[in-house]
Amino acid sequence: MPETARPTGDDDCADCALVGRRSFMKEAALLLAAIATSLGTTPARAAAMSLGAIRPLQRAGDEHTYPLPAEDGATIDHDSEIIVVRFQQKVYGFNLSCPHQHTALKWQAEDHQFQCPRHHSRYTPDGVFVSGRATRGMDRFGIRRDGDNIVIDVAKYYQQDKNKAEWEAAFLAL
Repeated sequence: MPETARPTGDDDCADCALVGRRSFMKEAALLLAAIATSLGTTPARAAAMSLGAIRPLQRAGDEHTYPLPAEDGATIDHDSEIIVVRFQQKVYGFNLSCPHQHTALKWQAEDHQFQCPRHHSRYTPDGVFVSGRATRGMDRFGIRRDGDNIVIDVAKYYQQDKNKAEWEAAFLAL
């Protein structure tokens, strides 16, 4: 997995604020509620969904094991910089960082999209690039099912512009 680094020498970013943990967690909560609402879940049910950071059930080398998400939404493993998304009967493992300049992505509830707070690149819940300064979709990790769990392999790191076939196949169909 690439290192998360602050950009240097970019005049457009001189006054960009870094996203704090509390702000990120608040927006992660909005992500879960917005995805659920956009897929027909009631606001009350979306509010009842579990929110917060997750940790892997197990780590074995580059493989991180998580419970299979029971419903559409997203959870974040901050320590490993992984976003786990269940969306339209598929599960994805994404890198938390924007592929443009590695800023932590956030959720825009009103648009039902991920957005980079630095340059406003936008992505659909399945990681497809919509607009902004980025030039590709969100970076995906290899993923497989293991019983009632999913295993995300951070050594299998796919960029849409460099590994198109692998990037397109990097999801788990339910």
